[in-house]
Amino acid sequence: MSINNTQTIDSPILAIDPGVERTGYAILQGSFGSEIQLIDYGCITTKRNLLLEQRFLQIYTTLTEFITRYKPRALILEQLFFNKNQKTVISVSQSQGVMLLTAAQKNIPIFFLTPLQIKMSLTGYGKAEKIQVQKMVQTLLKLETMPKPDDTVDAIACGLAFLFTNQSLL
Repeated sequence: MSINNTQTIDSPILAIDPGVERTGYAILQGSFGSEIQLIDYGCITTKRNLLLEQRFLQIYTTLTEFITRYKPRALILEQLFFNKNQKTVISVSQSQGVMLLTAAQKNIPIFFLTPLQIKMSLTGYGKAEKIQVQKMVQTLLKLETMPKPDDTVDAIACGLAFLFTNQSLL
């Protein structure tokens, strides 16, 4: 995919840990071998009492605002992986579809990283525990406190892993 003409190599990336109730996001800038800046991060939270389509609209609207504000050069998504709670796989997949559509409407390239790729990139071990990944995020970005909730840290980790390993794709 080509980069939108309004985007430059200095533009940030938007990394997402997909969800419905909680969608972690991180805006990062930089590359492996240079300083990586965490520009913004957090969690898009939707209420359970809303209809599913209302929750998707909230995610779409918020992502559109981020894209307008930060003009990311790529959208990085953690690949869905479900081994225990398969009940939520359909709604999270639908939420991910909203994210893909949002990026496609703005001509933003989309990349996926598996949990294994993220763990390998940050810890050197594909079966690392969640706390090990979180500690690496905190150490690499020199954060005084661990971002909350876990979905936020997962999005940051996804973005870092992409910046460390996939710069040649852009």
